[in-house]
Amino acid sequence: MRMKNVVSLDDAKRLMEAGEAEALRNRWEVVIAVLDDGGNLVGLHRMDGARPGNPDIAIRKARTAALTERTSKVWEDWVLKGRTSLLGVPVLALQGGLPIIIDGQCIGSIGVSGVTSTQDEQIAYATVKAVFADAVFVRPGD
Repeated sequence: MRMKNVVSLDDAKRLMEAGEAEALRNRWEVVIAVLDDGGNLVGLHRMDGARPGNPDIAIRKARTAALTERTSKVWEDWVLKGRTSLLGVPVLALQGGLPIIIDGQCIGSIGVSGVTSTQDEQIAYATVKAVFADAVFVRPGD
C-alpha cells in the first residue's frame, strides 16, 4: 500500500495564521483556503472586510492547484496565450492558487482571493514558505 502525506487540520491552521500575518503586513483583506490533495476543503479563513465572493474564488483557485498539481497562474497564462479551449476545463484560470509539493508529491494546496491576483499569489507563496520551507510549486520535470 502506498502511503502519502497530506495537509492536516493543524497544517491548515498554521497556513491560515501565516497567511493572515502576510495580509495584515500589507493591509490587505483576503480569504485563504487550504485544501487537501484531492481538492477537499481543510480550512477557510475569511478576514474582516473580505468581499462575499472571495471565499468561492479562493477555494476554486486552490482546487485548480490541487487537482492539476500546477499553479492557477499556469492555467491563466495558457488562456492568455490563446488556448481558449481550456476555458471548458473545470479549473479557475486566475493567479492565486498554489499546489504544495513536498518530495515530489502534492500534499494539498492554498488559494487566496481579495486583492489583485498577483498580490493573492504573493500571500499564498509567503504563507506556504513560512510553514513548509521545503515546498515547491511545480513537480520535478514540469
